[in-house]
Order: sequence, then C-alpha cells, then structure tokens
Amino acid sequence: MPDEKIFDIIIRGGTVIDGSGDDRFQADIGIVDDTIKEIGCLSGANGGKVIDATNRIVAPGFIDVHTHDDRILLAKPSMDMKVSQGVTSVVVGNCGISLAPLVADDPPPPLDLIAEPGECRFATFSDFLGAFDNGPAAVNAAFLVGHSTLRVGVMDSLDRAASSTEIKKMRALLEEGLGSGAIGFSTGLFYKPASQAPTEEVIEIALALKNHKAKYVTHMRDEGDHVIRSLEETFQIGREASSPVIVSHHKVHGRQNFGRSKETLACFEKHMAGHHHGIAFDVYPYIASSTVLKNDSIQVAERVLITWSKARPELAGRELSDIAEELNCDIYEAAAQLQPAGAIYFAMSEEDVQRILQHPNAMIGSDGLPHDEHPHPRLWGTFPRVLGHYCRDLKLFPLEEAVRRMTGYSAETFGLSKRGMLKENFFGVSPYLMRTQTDAG
Repeated sequence: MPDEKIFDIIIRGGTVIDGSGDDRFQADIGIVDDTIKEIGCLSGANGGKVIDATNRIVAPGFIDVHTHDDRILLAKPSMDMKVSQGVTSVVVGNCGISLAPLVADDPPPPLDLIAEPGECRFATFSDFLGAFDNGPAAVNAAFLVGHSTLRVGVMDSLDRAASSTEIKKMRALLEEGLGSGAIGFSTGLFYKPASQAPTEEVIEIALALKNHKAKYVTHMRDEGDHVIRSLEETFQIGREASSPVIVSHHKVHGRQNFGRSKETLACFEKHMAGHHHGIAFDVYPYIASSTVLKNDSIQVAERVLITWSKARPELAGRELSDIAEELNCDIYEAAAQLQPAGAIYFAMSEEDVQRILQHPNAMIGSDGLPHDEHPHPRLWGTFPRVLGHYCRDLKLFPLEEAVRRMTGYSAETFGLSKRGMLKENFFGVSPYLMRTQTDAG
C-alpha cells in the first residue's frame, strides 16, 4: 500500500488558473509549509487544513506592481486594502519616492506622500529593511530605491543638476540598497525634486543597476504633450544602464492627447524589438489620476477633487471648482491656498485606458496613496475593477489573461522568484479564491 500523502493545506475541487495565461483546469493543490508540493488529484491525501474550492477559481495571490506602501507596511502591517483584493505581494518605492535611504525631519513634496515629519529615519536601505525583522507585514514586498529620495538626502538644493560628486554619492547609496536586497531604481522626473535632473544624471546613477541585474522603473518626465519624448528618454536610460525598463502607470494625459495611446504603444513596440533587457509597463483601470496638487495638472483636467490639504484640511474631499467659488477666487489661487495638497485629476479617455489595458505587456498596479484622507478608489478597488468591469463586463480579455497580468507576468518582469504561479515548488502562501467569473469583482 503506497504511503499516504500528507500536506499542511489541501485546496480541493477548485478550478485552477495558474498565472501563465493557459486555460483553466480542475485540480487539487497540496501545500507543505509555504510551498506547493503537488497539483493534481489528491483525493486520497490528508491535510492539516482542507479548503473546499468547489465552484471557485483558484489563482495565485495578486501582485500590485505599483504602490506607495513603504510606510504603511510598517504602520499598518495588516494591509487590509491589499489583502481584501487578493493582493499578496507589492512593489514599493515607486515614482522616485522611497522611505530610504534618508534621514530628514520634514521631507519635501512628493516624499510627504509617504512620510510624515520624523518618519524618514533610515540612513541606509539595510536599516529600513531591518525594521521589518520584528514585525513583517501581511503581504510580501519588493523594494525600489527612489531617485528623489537620493537627491533630497545628498543635495543642498534641488533646482539644479547634481554635481559629479553628488552623483557618485547617490550611486553609492543605490549600490548599498541593491546589495541589501532592493530590486531596482525608480525615478519620478515629473516631480520637482527630480525634474531638474538631466537625462545624463539619471544614467550615471542607473549604471549601478547592471551588476545587480536590477530594474529601472519610472514615472516619466511627461505623460501629456511630450509623452513620446519622455518615452524616448526612458528607453535611452535603460539602454545606457543595460537595464530592464518598466514605465509606471502608462497613460496619455489631457484632452488634447486623447487617442495618442495608439502612438505610445507603437513606440513601446518599436523599442521592445530592439531592447535586449526587456520593456514593460503597468496601468491602473481608471480615467482619473492622483498625485500632488500642481497647476499644470489642474490645467488639463476636466475635474479636480482635493484628496488632502495641510493648509486647509477641512476642504479635503471637495471639488476644486467648488472650493474656488467658496473662496471667491479662481481655481489656481484656490490651489495656492490649499498647498501643500493632493488631488484626483479626471484627465484621461476611457478608450485610451482600455487600449493600454489590452496590450499584452501591461501589468496591473494600483498606484494607491494609503495616507490620503480621501484616497482615490484605486487604493482599494484596482484588482476587482479589472476582474469585474474590464474582464467580466467589457470582455477586454479572458479571465486567464487578466490573472496572468496580475501574477505570472508581473513576477517574471520584476524577477520575483517562485512567485506569481500555481506551480509545484513555487511559494503557495494564500492562493486567492474567487467565485466563478460572473461573480468576480
């Protein structure tokens, strides 16, 4: 009589979507410790815990590839806004904004999106990672080192290009971060702490990536009128640094640019054919963005909703136009009175969002801001919206493809070993159980 198979967890009777994009199939899954040991018929096996997945889809835990969860991982490790969506892994440190390496009493915008005064207290990236030793979060995390964070820590003024000495210091800090376990380098050239950095500065710092096979991830300099120029700059940086390139929250911003996703996606495809290290992008499923309150963003938006204001916190959650009317001034003067502040901008077309979502190289990232008083719904709703609205209702892609973009493809792109797939010898912690597709989302 063969030995009885014993697992810590058996997920029995489910329909498996494994994260590869392949067709779904019926199978049981046996897990020992945190590893998938067998996928198949386990009718004769026993488990310490048996999960009945009848009439449910079993998929890998989702990977949110674009987050600003650096501080919330420490402050609220339950990570309810992610776990409730089926997200089990996050990539943090995006848009050039990371919590380390930086010691600063009062971090300037946009670092204040993730850090309150006194919370930038990690002189090295290894110090930051060490903070998780005694209190790991409920999700896995992969970390990027932010360019803006490096600039704030090294430079005495941000309205200029870095000197060669400052570049060497920033590259050394990036090297330390990569050596400590960070997976890449992010920039936010759209934002003031980095907008004065020329392309050459970014390239010189990014040269540290090659030896670590690390990623270059960017909130580009422009996502509106000059989006193609910004894409070309991005791909140049990747080539010079011999690094994979990931463009954050790809979009075309402003009514005058509606429809230009055809042009940007063609630009991606042209460079994908010749870039030997890989090019990808992430996207969120909404026509509204959210970041700091800026006049140029106000100018191209059809609506602006204030998410937070340090000067007038009681006005958060209201339309900027209504605030301006109440203050008896124009919207730009109203914005000045709210600063520093954040906002949601309605400035994208639904057709562009759908076209970008449908591209096979698109990953899903929420770009949620967990510390906003009135956060964009993408913080809690990105993954259900892709599954429910775009996959189930609009049928932009089959469920297998939706799951691939949230799991296997994301793990492959970011180099997250043995994650993102329901596969033997891969990590098997918290596979996500969904009802059938008609109930998803």
